[in-house]
Parts: sequence; structure tokens; C-alpha cells
Amino acid sequence: MKFDDNMKLNAVQLRELEEEKARGTLREVKRNPLYFILENIYDTYNIGGLFRLADALAIEKMYLVGDTEIPPNSRIKKASIGTYKVVDWQYCKTTREAIESIKHLTSNVKPQTSNIKRYEDMFKVRSLKLKVIAVEQYPKAIDYKKADYSFPLALVFGNESYGVLPETLKLVDQIVEIPMWGINKSLNVIVSAAIVSYHSTKFLIE
Repeated sequence: MKFDDNMKLNAVQLRELEEEKARGTLREVKRNPLYFILENIYDTYNIGGLFRLADALAIEKMYLVGDTEIPPNSRIKKASIGTYKVVDWQYCKTTREAIESIKHLTSNVKPQTSNIKRYEDMFKVRSLKLKVIAVEQYPKAIDYKKADYSFPLALVFGNESYGVLPETLKLVDQIVEIPMWGINKSLNVIVSAAIVSYHSTKFLIE
């Protein structure tokens, strides 16, 4: 089966998709220079939902960090409706390790290669230097709409209860937050990730 841009799979087809086939032709989908880092996400249904979001955005890779559960956890498989098979992912012990991994990937993309031509022609990437942004309610955070979304870009999403670790916040280039006008302090991590990541993709094409 050859994948093309017009091919879309429904939930049943994704769940029944053979993993070997998913690792092959379906990963030929054009990827955006965007990375997710999930730091100590405990809820496996949230992880599955983030796989669905990652697939919708055609991100380059997702990093599952620390205490974040990894596939083939049954609840992740169920919540992701099989998208964990088509989104490239990697486990790292720390967010620092994940960031270094992404920097290694992006540093291997040289201007004279076809890869960077692909990025320039298709995505109008403004920078080869990795930009790392944490999504977190924090005194020094800025409104997510005012951030500088240059690419390649890594977005860090933290634990449902205590957020992104303080040591991680010292590593990132910017911290952004979504305005909250009610009593509740924060949104579900999937909702937060969707708002910020979809907003960031506006800057892929200038």
C-alpha cells in the first residue's frame, strides 16, 4: 500500500493497521519540523490523545519523558486509535536528554542537503537553530500568541498536577501560557497542546 496526501484512515482502519506496514509506507507522510516533549504525563488516555494530535499535525517526532508511560500500553493504544503506530516516538529519561536528541537530529540537516531544501521549499523554515518552548502557567510566562515560533520547534508539555519541572523551565527558550479567566488554573494537557501547537503552525509559512 502506497501512502499519498489524499489518503486518510478512519479509527477502525488505524486500529487494524499492521505495525510493520505503519512503520513503512505510512511514515512517508510529509512531516513538519515540530517536536512534542511529554514530561511525566501520567494519564495514559492523555498520552493516547497526544499521539492523535501529533499525527494530525504531522509532527516530526514525539518524546516520552520520565514517568510518562509508553506504548504498547493498552490504554494508550485505545485512546490513540492506533496513531502511536504512525507517529515516530522515543523514550528519554529526562527532558534535557530529549532536547539534546532533537538538537542532534536538526544539526544533521545541512543547507546543501535535500532535507533542508525540503524544509525551505515546503515549510519556509526560518531557522535551523532549535527553539524550545514550554507550555506552563508561570510568573515569567508570556501569552502564547506573543511568542516567537521559529522552526525547528520543540514544545514541552508537563505533568497534569504540577506542570513542567523547574529544572526544565531553565532549559527552554521561552515559557508560554494560555489565558485563564475562570476559577480553574489550567486546561487539560491535550487541549493546551492543541491550542499552542496549531497556533505555532501559522508561522511555518511566512
